[in-house]
Amino acid sequence: MEQYLRQLVEIEFQDKKEVFSGFLIDYSDDWILLRNNPVDFILDGFVILRNKNIQAVNRDHDLAFTEKIIRLKGLKINSEDIIPIKDLATIINYISEKYGIFQIAKKSSKSAYLGKLLELNDEELTINFIDMRGQFGGELSFNPEKIRVIEFDTDYINSLKLVVQDNE
Repeated sequence: MEQYLRQLVEIEFQDKKEVFSGFLIDYSDDWILLRNNPVDFILDGFVILRNKNIQAVNRDHDLAFTEKIIRLKGLKINSEDIIPIKDLATIINYISEKYGIFQIAKKSSKSAYLGKLLELNDEELTINFIDMRGQFGGELSFNPEKIRVIEFDTDYINSLKLVVQDNE
């Protein structure tokens, strides 16, 4: 992983069809922090992946070309992009404090859950769920061990945050 730091990579999992692309900002034994590159030459927020069942970390000519264009557009990866990724509690508490709203997903990429942290302990993570219209929809709880993807500071999340703030 060290050789890929601050480079655009794709990460494939053995048990997920979805491939994640982004600039590798940091990694630990359990987590990987990417500056998210969802499509083409666009950066959109951050994604933190549980370092579990990784099949491959790829970097090819196409990714190098995409990286070159993104850098020509003015991308800078700086120390402000680095967040503590020691464990789930550290990650969630930091994101919750700095960004407020985040999105989590389990192994299946069919559903992602957007919300605001209510409580986190060893047994469960509880969020106040936000629906696609920016309305709070009540409490949802998750087994922390089942959380595989955490996203924050994306255009989608920030757009819904604006609606939430407008409704308050």
